[in-house]
Amino acid sequence: MNNFFPRSRLIILGVAGVIMAGYVIASYAKLAFAGGITEPSRTAEPAERGQIVDRNGKPLAVPTFFYHLAVTPSAVGDADKAAAVLAPIAGLSPAAVKAQISGAKHNFLYLKKKLSEAEHEAAQRAIREAKLSGVFFDRIPGRIYPENALASQLIGYMGDAGQGLSGVEYALQDALSPRRSGDSSTAVHGSNVYLTIDASLQYKLEGIARKALKDTRAESMMLLAADAKTGELLSYISLPSANLNKYPQAGDAERLNRPAVTAYEPGSVFKIFSVAAFLEAGAIREDDTFYCDGKYERQLPNGQTIRIGCLGRHGNITARDALKYSCNVALACMSERIDAERFLALLRALGFGSKTGIELPGETRGMVRTPEDALWTARSKPTISIGQEIGVSALQMVEAAMALTNGGVPVPLSVISRVTDRVGKVLPQREAERKERVLSEETARAVLSYMETVAASGTGTRAALRDVSIGVKTGTAQMRDEKRGGYSQTDFVSNCIAVFPAEDPKIILYIVIAKAKGETYAGRIVAPVIAEAASMIIDHIGFARAGAAFFSHSGVISVPEIPEVSVGAVLPDFTGTPKRLLAPLLTRDDLRILIEGEGYVISQMPPPGTPVTADMALEFRLGWEG
Repeated sequence: MNNFFPRSRLIILGVAGVIMAGYVIASYAKLAFAGGITEPSRTAEPAERGQIVDRNGKPLAVPTFFYHLAVTPSAVGDADKAAAVLAPIAGLSPAAVKAQISGAKHNFLYLKKKLSEAEHEAAQRAIREAKLSGVFFDRIPGRIYPENALASQLIGYMGDAGQGLSGVEYALQDALSPRRSGDSSTAVHGSNVYLTIDASLQYKLEGIARKALKDTRAESMMLLAADAKTGELLSYISLPSANLNKYPQAGDAERLNRPAVTAYEPGSVFKIFSVAAFLEAGAIREDDTFYCDGKYERQLPNGQTIRIGCLGRHGNITARDALKYSCNVALACMSERIDAERFLALLRALGFGSKTGIELPGETRGMVRTPEDALWTARSKPTISIGQEIGVSALQMVEAAMALTNGGVPVPLSVISRVTDRVGKVLPQREAERKERVLSEETARAVLSYMETVAASGTGTRAALRDVSIGVKTGTAQMRDEKRGGYSQTDFVSNCIAVFPAEDPKIILYIVIAKAKGETYAGRIVAPVIAEAASMIIDHIGFARAGAAFFSHSGVISVPEIPEVSVGAVLPDFTGTPKRLLAPLLTRDDLRILIEGEGYVISQMPPPGTPVTADMALEFRLGWEG
């Protein structure tokens, strides 16, 4: 008994001592590392965002990863050594880095954000070699936009948090980056979005648009080209535009998606829709005449007088001639024959006053007044008929024109061609509802014929093409003076809409130039751009031209073989490879690709001969050297 009791007590005391020592050590460790000395816990990998590509599969927005360089100040041993190593990575002086570490108010600090894959790997090597402590990287999903500013407002931008902030990146966020279900760590892949635009055509038309913007010294410009039968936008231009790879530095004017969000008074372009409404309502007939002596004046019962001027004295003219000469007086006279409610109802049926429903955020409804509005006056109906006292968007103008090119039935506009999974299977999408007939086929055909006359011998002759028929309508409207009220004496919207070929339209083209300096008449500054852009589209798509040369050919064309870009066990030398041939690499799941610049590969990281590893980062720098 005497030998047993002391031995048991020793065992119990020993066990208790071990437990107590463990508790003390754990508590000490918790206190010692409080404040985040260890790396923050990582959540599951974010879903891999899908690509945005053009209608032919050309990459316009591709996923990548960036890295934030982070520091836990309390865990940094030698601040001077850390500052010397981290300064070149952060792009700061050693003194500035040391000051940030020493003066941090919290025990966490980002020194540099959005390091590329190559920068991250180089930084990791330097940190390992220097054996720094308290330094780590946060891996965040990112985006590369290979074409920089091309169609930037349409494509949109993805922020650092992996959320789309504008354009298609925002509108199709759920398709591009689906949410995980539960706590699953299984990789989730977003869908790929195919736009309706043709990137090659977009590039060519943006060149024409930028030159026009420069030549007219205008503040902004829009150009939309749509398939006249399907409503698909083949080109979507809003200038100035932002380089999506430098989006945070862009100004408001560069980010503004004008075709969707900007409402303006279109002026005389709108007359084609007014005439369509008058014809459809039976208010006028094609052979009716209206007298123009240069001014429209009507005395009101309250003693006030309505006055609308015209640029000429056109005498007795029909609706065709009224559009040909863009006669304000004739349109005002026509408006007297239709009830305001019926007129406005037809305009709304054409889409004015409503969003088109296109797959883009922030779309404006524009503005269509009613007789119940406080600002409605006896002047409103004739004024609306000539394109004033009404607010439209460029998208609404194109969609309304779709009713003319489809025999009186509006067709919804779209910027999405299809959505596919990562292996190319097309996913089901909500189909836009086919709209009800708005105009008779006879009305639609008549207005298209009138537009052809405008191009042949009216205000739109500068838009005429020698070998393809085209119908147009020009318009120049004073802009609102936002500071003083009323209309500006210096700022104008100059716009022109075109359909071609006129007898069976395949394309609708609409161009708007805002606040041009010097010449402002659309017939002089916009119509020539219409002609140039239309000709470019015809050549690009391959429409038949009248008088085009025909020749016989064996049918055999010799094309030099272009080697495919491939990656095996080791990295090949990509030097001299054109950008377009790098596209297949973007579809690989085992490589992460970063492409910077335009032209041909002038350098790569890692270098040729490097063994290929899973999830390897490959960075290409492109240029035009040689």
